[in-house]
Amino acid sequence: MTRVTSYCRTVLDRAGVGYAVTDARGNLLWCNRALGAVLGVPVEQAYGRSLPALLPGVPEVPAPAREVLAPGPKWLEVRCTRLGDDLMYEVVDVSAWRDRELTVAQEADALRRAQALGRMGTWEWAITEDRVTWSDTLLEMFGFAPGTAFDFELYSRLVHPDDLPMVEETLDAALKTGSVFTYTHRMLRPDGAERVFECFGEVVLGDDGAPLRALGTAHDVTQSSRVHDELVRMAEQDPLTGLPNRRALTRALEQELANNGSGALLVLDLDNFKDVNDLRGHAVGDRVMRMLASALQSRLGDRLIARLGGDEFAVVLPGASPQDASAVADGLRDAVAGFPLAGIGTPARITVSTGLAEFGPGDSWELVLANADLALYASKAAGRNRVTVYEPNHYADTVKRVSVLDRLRAALAGGGLALYGMPMVDLHSGTTLGHELLLRLEDGQEPYLGPADFLPVAERSNLILEVDRWVLSTAIDALVAEPDSRLRFNVNVSGRTLEDPGFGDFVLDRLGSAGVAPGRLGLEITETAAVTNLDAAVALATQLREFGCRITLDDFGSGFGSFVHLKHLPITGIKIDGEFVKGIETSAADAVLVSGIVQIANGLGLSAVAEWVERPSQVEALRGLGVRVGQGFHLGRPVPLREVVSAERVPPNGALSSRVVGAEDGARS
Repeated sequence: MTRVTSYCRTVLDRAGVGYAVTDARGNLLWCNRALGAVLGVPVEQAYGRSLPALLPGVPEVPAPAREVLAPGPKWLEVRCTRLGDDLMYEVVDVSAWRDRELTVAQEADALRRAQALGRMGTWEWAITEDRVTWSDTLLEMFGFAPGTAFDFELYSRLVHPDDLPMVEETLDAALKTGSVFTYTHRMLRPDGAERVFECFGEVVLGDDGAPLRALGTAHDVTQSSRVHDELVRMAEQDPLTGLPNRRALTRALEQELANNGSGALLVLDLDNFKDVNDLRGHAVGDRVMRMLASALQSRLGDRLIARLGGDEFAVVLPGASPQDASAVADGLRDAVAGFPLAGIGTPARITVSTGLAEFGPGDSWELVLANADLALYASKAAGRNRVTVYEPNHYADTVKRVSVLDRLRAALAGGGLALYGMPMVDLHSGTTLGHELLLRLEDGQEPYLGPADFLPVAERSNLILEVDRWVLSTAIDALVAEPDSRLRFNVNVSGRTLEDPGFGDFVLDRLGSAGVAPGRLGLEITETAAVTNLDAAVALATQLREFGCRITLDDFGSGFGSFVHLKHLPITGIKIDGEFVKGIETSAADAVLVSGIVQIANGLGLSAVAEWVERPSQVEALRGLGVRVGQGFHLGRPVPLREVVSAERVPPNGALSSRVVGAEDGARS
């Protein structure tokens, strides 16, 4: 039995397929050498490290095979299955298969081009005479007139210097073996343009086995190469600033930790940058963001700075002491404060708050980022525009956040999440027109965590992307279970999910496969999230609205530029921020503002829902101002989704009775 076990271990260690076992949090317990090679980390140093950080995109819960783009670039097929209380991963490098698929597609494209245009570049090399003959078409593709004298030396000078050694090695190997060959290289044409060529050839041998000639074809694959490069770039680059994104930062930080590196992490947040967008518009805000990003990057030189999202950045400082890191942070703070903005039309000064956390062997990237976040929060609380170093007495808060993530991951995998429906009610008839679905954590553990406890923590990690997809899938499943067209749901979308490029397609695929009418599903985006991620919000809202989904701007009125956003966002409705509703019967200012919002919504053909309706007197006041739909504890408390689906939907529902609402009823969800 010992020999069999030894053989099994040897086979796994020599296998070309990567295998790994992690705990429920994704920390590596074991992996074989093939996986260590993929991760770029020695096997013995990989143990205890976070697999999702070292290999971004891998599932964190059991999931069927999915493809992940890894640095290199490499295409990996990753499958995650449960192994007792742990997780087992199988990682297969499918890059060669994808390359073959791409090659077949490119060959087919070349054939179509040749048939349609008659443009096929060919060449032949008489080896004994050292003379190369190029077709006129190929010369034109290289940027020369037909008939131009063009020898191999000139060709070599035009090949990109980084690619020339590979071309020469491939040709030398083919001449020795007489085999067919292929290579792809960049060429710098005489007009300065860079093109990418894919070449195929074969060597003809004489009777004595010596090479006589080589011949081949070449076609321009610049466009497909650019598409491939763009996909790789998009995976780890922020589209607005061109800086590395969160995914690139966590990978770099985890690799530094896996190699027993030490140093410091800075997390920077621009103070009150939202005011720039609100007061000057997003075109100016984007311009300022790009300029600030460029200024910060130039100040840091070769050190990694990434945009985490919104107005937040992070800097990795390998080998830096706390004193050195503080000096760098102070320099960045001064650079931002002194940035010239007078000619841009923005407020006279922008400042930045910074959190600093040390890291060293034994730390995880999640812990380091959490520590820097806590220090950043301390900078904000102390008055902004300052640098705060993480202190050990913050550890209790860090443990709490990590514990919340652990509970949330377990709930997502084990059925500990639940949805509750809060009705949206016609204020005249009392008819329930739809429900907003609210997320609850019901894992049976203490202490109880409400949405305000776990959602902000989830939104600071990639876990919120899986949570949002779970909410949407569960809502659609409920709509399938109850086909009554009067049952309509609104689900909330986090700011992080707005930046998920695949979320829109995911929604449409789920609706299409389930056969649910798109109009039965609405997405709610808070005004703050929309402002912070305006381009992403516009893209998602446009895609889903064209398909027939409803898009609502939540907490409308909470920002300075609220009415400006209505020009840019393709929404179908708004929810009036509860701050304007809670004193609607007594505040003349609130009444004027709500009346104006309703008139604008009506003029733009948008629905308007009043939030925080908690007293009968509010209903009367809202009716008088033209508000048709309301939501709040007076109109209906959140109830489990199963009760919403099984309830008989007949008006009225009794929500508009004149009963007195007690203190408990006045609480908000």
